[in-house]
Amino acid sequence: MVAIDQNVISASLARGDAATTTTERGDALEDLIVYLFELVPGIADTQRKARNPGNVGEIDVAFWNDAPDDGLRGFDTFVLVECKNWSTRVGYEEIVVFHDKLESRGRSFGIMVAASGVTGNAESRTAAHHALFGYLRTGLEIVVLTRCEIEHLATTDDLVKLLKRKRLALTLGGEIFVSSACEEP
Repeated sequence: MVAIDQNVISASLARGDAATTTTERGDALEDLIVYLFELVPGIADTQRKARNPGNVGEIDVAFWNDAPDDGLRGFDTFVLVECKNWSTRVGYEEIVVFHDKLESRGRSFGIMVAASGVTGNAESRTAAHHALFGYLRTGLEIVVLTRCEIEHLATTDDLVKLLKRKRLALTLGGEIFVSSACEEP
């Protein structure tokens, strides 16, 4: 278990909040994701803004995962992450685009970091929830990580446990697990 420096989280989020361009906002969140995941045992060889041979379909952040017992065991060797540092929720269309990026690279798992969450209703599986649930039957999982959840991480164990809970909730019930500290009233 490695402690996560709350000052790094706060500074990265503040930098994104103060940014004057969408690129700067996105870069601040990507920097934070790199910091967090590189603390997890077994995560290495970070790549940023990787494009496919057609120079389209940029992947914001990608990691190599050696999957040790105290890390992301049971997760793909390649962990691909899409970052949306938006003040609004990520919609169906963005989930579809990320799905296409994963599928074109032969990946079955990805993480959507949606600062403000995703659109739709979890119970009726509308909007982004519909896409996330629908992809399960094709064997593709996309979990959603929010700003609030990131703000409540204290250790790498917290991050690993959260991602495991998210995968389990998605696989078993088609639900987007949200940390209890971040549930809406």
